[in-house]
Amino acid sequence: MKSRAAVKRIIENLKELYPDALCSLQYEKDYELLFAVRLSAQCTDARVNMITPALFERFPTLESFAEADPAEVGKYIHSCGFYNAKSRDLVACAQMLLEKHGGKVPGTMEELISLPGIGRKTANLILGDIYHQPAYVCDTHCIRITGRLGLTDGSKDPLQVERQLREVLPPEESSDFCHRMVLFGRDICSARSPRCEVCPLRNDCSTGKKSK
Repeated sequence: MKSRAAVKRIIENLKELYPDALCSLQYEKDYELLFAVRLSAQCTDARVNMITPALFERFPTLESFAEADPAEVGKYIHSCGFYNAKSRDLVACAQMLLEKHGGKVPGTMEELISLPGIGRKTANLILGDIYHQPAYVCDTHCIRITGRLGLTDGSKDPLQVERQLREVLPPEESSDFCHRMVLFGRDICSARSPRCEVCPLRNDCSTGKKSK
């Protein structure tokens, strides 16, 4: 595993590269972020951002989502894939938020993952972005890049990666670090052709060192 000094250098280099560690999904209300992350499964954030304005205009409140016909919701999210399951989850999630949580997005892992269609990745993002708690969002970028860096052992299992990152990343850096992983994965450390020759993390990267 990496030394504390190496982990600190990686974090600081990413901060310099991406000062604003923001979620790329667009939203105004807390539950809109929850729904947008659900829609992003097997879909790009860019595509979700194209879908959600019309969706949230048609269903402007949790109550309107809770009363919606999933078939109609599906028409608005058709292009993001798996729209039948996602539309059912959005309606059921809105109903549960109203019935069990007073219309508020809950702030604990246990409550979040009890919502329809919500797993640990989504729950961690909500905890980090909405509640500003330590959060380890292990999406495909984070799993791939932390394995290449040597921050994790290369496991592809999100829960295993999350556990390993909890051991090496300072909690206060965790949420922003994971957002930066997404940006870094799109710009430099892509799945098929990582640009190791221009990577600012290369000297602390297990994979990058081998490519010199």
